[in-house]
Amino acid sequence: MNATGQDSTGIVVMGGSGRMGRMLCGLIDAAPNAHLVGVTEAPGHPWAGHDLGEAMGGAPSGVPVTDDPIEVVARAQAVIDFTTPAATVAMSELTAQARAVHVIGTTGLTPEDLTVLDRAAHHATIVRAGNMSLGVNLLTQIVQQVAAALDDDYDIEIVEAHHRHKVDAPSGTALMLGEAAAAGRGVTLDAVADRGRDGITGARDRGAIGFHAIRGGDVIGDHDVIFAADGERITLRHQATDRSVFARGALKAAIWGQGRGPGAFDMLDVLGLR
Repeated sequence: MNATGQDSTGIVVMGGSGRMGRMLCGLIDAAPNAHLVGVTEAPGHPWAGHDLGEAMGGAPSGVPVTDDPIEVVARAQAVIDFTTPAATVAMSELTAQARAVHVIGTTGLTPEDLTVLDRAAHHATIVRAGNMSLGVNLLTQIVQQVAAALDDDYDIEIVEAHHRHKVDAPSGTALMLGEAAAAGRGVTLDAVADRGRDGITGARDRGAIGFHAIRGGDVIGDHDVIFAADGERITLRHQATDRSVFARGALKAAIWGQGRGPGAFDMLDVLGLR
């Protein structure tokens, strides 16, 4: 494992056995300015109570895997969290107490979940985004600008595709893009979102923002934002071909948050795009 020091950010990775968790662990291990303090797993997980390196089938690493995160969070400066809404909300209470940066890539959060996270942000730095990649965050800026430039003669449709294991729809990224389009139009997404069409639905509502979710295979993440008018269509697209773009963004956010102070932030803040 890499060396620790005053300039090295100690990080806890939640759900280290998952695809994103494993990628984050490897990325942090190779980073010159960060190190792993520990990894958390759900109670009863076969990795819990073991050394991370041994759990991954290698040599001992000195990094513990635990189903009781209190002790490792107390020793960390940041937690990176791509897990479930329930686990994220529970962790936010610990990061608030520890004053640790909480980087959240979890999607499917309810308004009630977000209320809890907002309370935690009064005590610690929270960086939450539906997508941690630079490309997607640039795309949200472009979508907002295009939506502001075009009137309701241009229908907005958002099409997203993900792997068969994704459990929430629309994706967090699709909702980010929808929020950006709604902001460009000067409306709230809740007022104009159309998330389901089936059967005899009638004509499309003018000004609606439609969402469509595709699930299949091992698709990492494809997102199209379509502006369709009579005679022309504009399509803005982002395709993720490697999950490392999300891991790199999350690590950047964890380091960016050091010394930032309490508050709720997103990747636009981290990337200086706001």
